[in-house]
Amino acid sequence: MDVKRVFLIVLDSFGIGYEPDADLFGDVGANTLASIVKSDRYDTPNLERFGMFNIDGVTCRPGVEAPIAAYGRLRERSMGKDTTIGHWEIAGMISPEPMPVYPDGFPEEVLAPFREQTGRGVLCNRPYSGTDVIRDYGEEHRKTGDLIVYTSADSVFQIAAHEEVVPLEELYDCCRKARAILQGKHGVGRVIARPFVGDSAANFTRTRNRHDFSLIPPKRTMLVSLMEHGFDTYGVGKINDIFAGQGIAHTTPISDNEDGMNKTLSLMDQDFTGLCFVNLVDFDMLYGHRNDVDGYAAAATLFDRQLAEMMEKLRDDDVVLITADHGCDPGFPGTDHSREYVPMLLYGKRVKPGVSIGTRSSFADIAATVLEMFGISESLDGTSFWGEVKGTGEK
Repeated sequence: MDVKRVFLIVLDSFGIGYEPDADLFGDVGANTLASIVKSDRYDTPNLERFGMFNIDGVTCRPGVEAPIAAYGRLRERSMGKDTTIGHWEIAGMISPEPMPVYPDGFPEEVLAPFREQTGRGVLCNRPYSGTDVIRDYGEEHRKTGDLIVYTSADSVFQIAAHEEVVPLEELYDCCRKARAILQGKHGVGRVIARPFVGDSAANFTRTRNRHDFSLIPPKRTMLVSLMEHGFDTYGVGKINDIFAGQGIAHTTPISDNEDGMNKTLSLMDQDFTGLCFVNLVDFDMLYGHRNDVDGYAAAATLFDRQLAEMMEKLRDDDVVLITADHGCDPGFPGTDHSREYVPMLLYGKRVKPGVSIGTRSSFADIAATVLEMFGISESLDGTSFWGEVKGTGEK
């Protein structure tokens, strides 16, 4: 075993340029990183030292002379650009078929059993912005008790409800009922509870009590493999939700990116052997989808400051791997995810600094690499690059 602990951090939606098949997704020209570096609130010296701007195809800023990490970019092989498919691929499972989407809303064969089982009516039933939908339907929901059901360009069934009208546990139960209905051809990636508060359309606000109910991954992932081989698996943020708890021994909820990193830093004080898998969703949820370039840039800057703390706490047999699950370019037309390459930055004393792995053909190469670090031989999707970047452990 070459490494004792791996800290795998997903900067949710931190794409670095559109992929060759971006035309299939309407994303030609998208480049999340290139958009946010234009902001005067962007300042990421540690990511730059790691080699973020040395990666193939990244031309928005010059690279550094001697990167201190191994670096490269990963192309998505799965047919999608959403959180679930992206994370599943990172964990070693390529999805050749896209998950179902509903640009015209959900059919009656879904809604009829949903209404019957929940005892509540349905409002909206169309693609909608999460903030706009509570503004436009929140008052009617409060009067009728009907659930606000909506979707997006992603494979999601979202249920918005006021916390004083539909208590949280009832809302979560409605989501569980929807999850049971949405299987097979209607097997959306996620059913999402979207609670909100406020006394009028002018001040309706979504709360932090969101909860995702994901499909169970249909194939084995590195998380299941690690657990079966006796390694610890920690999920920070929505990792547990994304994998429907499969292969996650310990889960840590978070309130925002800063809290997520603080809790990860606390976990670094614990003595464990295995993987700590972290998702920082604010990049996507708060800034990418809302076309907030400055907010996204500021979030990257804050992460970079906390990354410095992580670097100080890394032990000799620790590795940190930074990547993303898709893009969500805040400077690109529209508010949806974008089909982009994602970065791979690998740092630690066990890693040879300054090694470029070029462009890899799948996010799943991360899973293969992590398993090889822990001495596990298993044929998941993906090809390990550990042999290219493995160092001696010496400074």
